[in-house]
Amino acid sequence: MLEKDILCATDLTPVSDAAVRAARAIASRFATSVTLLHVLDRNERTAEGRERTTAAMNAQIAQAGSGARITAKLVEGDFMKDIATESGEGHALLVLGTHGARGLRQNLFGADILKLVRHASTPSLVVQEGLDEAKLLQRIVLPVASHSDLDRLLDMVVALAKGFAADVHVYQLVRPGESPSPELLANKQKMIVRLQAEGLRHEEVNEPSTAFSIGFADATIRYAERVGAGAIAIMAHAS
Repeated sequence: MLEKDILCATDLTPVSDAAVRAARAIASRFATSVTLLHVLDRNERTAEGRERTTAAMNAQIAQAGSGARITAKLVEGDFMKDIATESGEGHALLVLGTHGARGLRQNLFGADILKLVRHASTPSLVVQEGLDEAKLLQRIVLPVASHSDLDRLLDMVVALAKGFAADVHVYQLVRPGESPSPELLANKQKMIVRLQAEGLRHEEVNEPSTAFSIGFADATIRYAERVGAGAIAIMAHAS
């Protein structure tokens, strides 16, 4: 599934340095390359601005280290639309860095990151600030959900787990007195059967809920932190 190259979008800030390192590490594992994409803002659309941006991208590529070929690509336009459009040009995976809610909407990957991921044509890996490259994809938490179109997510989890010799935790938060839906239980079984068939190390986790919460995000994140996971694999669209 990762025979094609990896697309990595950069805003040339330190958090995107982490995304470039992650993209390079993944490309190295799968013997493929990286397209490093930057969408020029208005201040960069001059000869001098392009020169500065190209130099910054080359420095970012050099800083990422060896192991995979990284090619810079510059485009002009709206960064949300152009990254989403480029993701449909035959790439295997989109890698992004996020600043979280602190990011400036117009030129940083901040609060709009989920909107961008939802419009991407390829699976996406969102890299947080403070990436520990040693833990990258060594353990993947796969929360159980009731989506009807789970196959693409499972395909990517299997591919990455194989490439990084990762173990996968199939995670379900169990609320007292609440019965899981038939769709959720069927997806859980589908996940486990697929991981077994692929010969991947995996663990079924049924964690009792100890506090009331709306949704499952907080508990999932806390679990991932507790077990030292390098990634949480989710569907971008709600089930």
